[in-house]
Amino acid sequence: MPTPPTAAQRPHPISRHDDTRVDPYYWLMNRDDEEVLAHLRAENDFLRTELAHLKPLEDELFEEIKGRIEETDISVPVRRGGWWYIERTREGLNYPISARVPASGDDLTPPQIDPNETLAGEQIILDENLEAGDRDFLSVGILAVSPDDAWVAVGTDFEGDERHHVTVRPLLGQEPIGDELDDVYYGFAWATDSRHFFYTRVDDAMRPWQLWRHELGTPAASDVLVLQEQDEQYTVSVGRSRDDAVIAVLVGSSMTTEVHYLHADQPTSKLTLLEGRRHGIEYGVEHFVDGGGRGWWLKITNEDATDFRLLARRVDGGEWRELIPERPGSRLDGVDAFKAFLAISERHDGCAAVRLVKTLPGDDPFGDGLIGRSTFVEGDASPSTVSLSANPNFDTPLVRVSITSLVTPRLIADVVVETAELLVRKQQRVLGEFDAANYVTGRLWVSASDHERIPVSIVARKDLVNVGPTGELTARAPSPFLLYGYGSYEISIDPSFSSLRLSLLDRGVIFAIAHVRGGGEMGRSWYEMGRLAQKPTTFSDFVAVARELVARGWTTPDQFSARGGSAGGLLMGAVMNLAPELFRAVVAEVPFVDALTSMLDASLPLTAGEWEEWGNPDASATAYRTMKCYSPYDNVRSTNDDGSERVYPHLYATGGLNDSRVGFWEPAKWVARLRDANPANTAYLKTEMGAGHGGPSGRYDAWRDEAQVLAFLLSEVSPRP
Repeated sequence: MPTPPTAAQRPHPISRHDDTRVDPYYWLMNRDDEEVLAHLRAENDFLRTELAHLKPLEDELFEEIKGRIEETDISVPVRRGGWWYIERTREGLNYPISARVPASGDDLTPPQIDPNETLAGEQIILDENLEAGDRDFLSVGILAVSPDDAWVAVGTDFEGDERHHVTVRPLLGQEPIGDELDDVYYGFAWATDSRHFFYTRVDDAMRPWQLWRHELGTPAASDVLVLQEQDEQYTVSVGRSRDDAVIAVLVGSSMTTEVHYLHADQPTSKLTLLEGRRHGIEYGVEHFVDGGGRGWWLKITNEDATDFRLLARRVDGGEWRELIPERPGSRLDGVDAFKAFLAISERHDGCAAVRLVKTLPGDDPFGDGLIGRSTFVEGDASPSTVSLSANPNFDTPLVRVSITSLVTPRLIADVVVETAELLVRKQQRVLGEFDAANYVTGRLWVSASDHERIPVSIVARKDLVNVGPTGELTARAPSPFLLYGYGSYEISIDPSFSSLRLSLLDRGVIFAIAHVRGGGEMGRSWYEMGRLAQKPTTFSDFVAVARELVARGWTTPDQFSARGGSAGGLLMGAVMNLAPELFRAVVAEVPFVDALTSMLDASLPLTAGEWEEWGNPDASATAYRTMKCYSPYDNVRSTNDDGSERVYPHLYATGGLNDSRVGFWEPAKWVARLRDANPANTAYLKTEMGAGHGGPSGRYDAWRDEAQVLAFLLSEVSPRP
């Protein structure tokens, strides 16, 4: 058996608040050190050698994954102006191809296009395969066609560090221009004249802090700085309203926002502040023009409403008027304004949902009782996820939605708002012998230590569960099990279909999502109960769910695995420390496991902006103590409370050398420390040497990576002799 790579300990003291921690692997943070790079390569070699016996299974899983997917496929066409926009994938190619086809008349019925055929007049906007060339990584963070359909702005990232190189390319046969911009972040907005556009740039800590304006045909050096945000906890983003009337600029921290705007047909005018920032008050706006040509602001805010409410007022002034009051537990996520209706995104019974309400003619387009006049878009399965899809047009009688569940391949449909008719445009096709009737999904409820009920979405092969008369699920016998979790940033992990997951389900593995606090599934209070000083609640919720699944006979610790990534990787590390005996194996992808050290270093990307999520352990002794009590790297132990030897679940951890969100060193340091704690601990580390937070960019590479993870999990939780 090969010897695990050994990173030499080099004690590095870190002192705050009369407390000193000694970090033996602080040196691993230096990505420019050849010794560090050699260590990461050695870890990759070790993982490859140790899992070599799983290669046949990995190959089998990869072929299964590939065999279920239509490799040559096409998206549902989206009408914008005089074009239908599509995205193609072709067998053997890693990346999509963006194209457009001329449209005629006012027909909004998407044309039926054979994925294997090229239509007359079809124009390639961007072939990402050609763009990538022989590079190992490509991410296209900006792809924006100008309002006159003549230009496309393309932002490419070849490193995974999320800093884009932007070029502007002709689409109507005009002469190319040499406009090139570097270090551009996400967020982009064309002005009405198709000559100016707005974009954001990041500082050294990867904080988008500047808004710039560019004019076509001029050098980047002459671009105009429109806004600069000095407060290191705030970020800047930009977008264009659906009615094309305004460019909106959002300046916000994790708990406070303000909006600036300018008219899209006056790109060189000054920004106007809509409402100044007030600590703890969040709001977002939508611009709406009614049938009489009058402009309105629609505002969703948490002012006097924990779960947000919807307000409206005329652009030319007046008081804000409440359209939808707060409904505790039903978080109002957003409003999208169309000429004749509003689409309201919300949380309903812990699931993502869309509500449609028609606006009215006359001086009052909203009237009273919006909720009572609304139509609710639902999926067939429960729990399900309904969300808005591509809807670029303001004047349309249709709204496009996406519907999915743990057993429902993603369905794209247009809803006729006037009649509520659902026009199915396409449903994800799963090749092979997939039949949704062979699987069962449902929701379990588990009591946490404080008696709060935690929802758990579950899917299994139907022969493994009993379904009660009201749909309740119980296990027939303990089975191999994978429990997924996240629980941070008010992000909801909504149940959705994955054809990749079928390789687990078909082999008898049950899959579930623990919707723990710190996420947003059950409203804003759900998030508040799992952040800052209450962050440990996220971890105890997950442990409570795991213990209850064992107690109810769904699985046993020897068949139990857990998985999470990024902040969900922090969850995995904390849970391993809290209850190592509960799980056989854990997968932690780009895990935020060295949380305390990272939050003490404001020079690292994102740190200052994250203090409202985790606390500032540099300024606050209380925040320091809280984070120290759960930071996974700081709490690795060699013995249990009773003095017995502690053996951790088998670990598969990943990182990205160019990751600007979670440093590659966090999983590297953690794996080394786990091995130090006990030679019996099995810990593997896989570092993408040319990618960032999202892992490999090509779909075949991503499928191959997933096949390796699934092979690892199956080898751990499947019955052993």
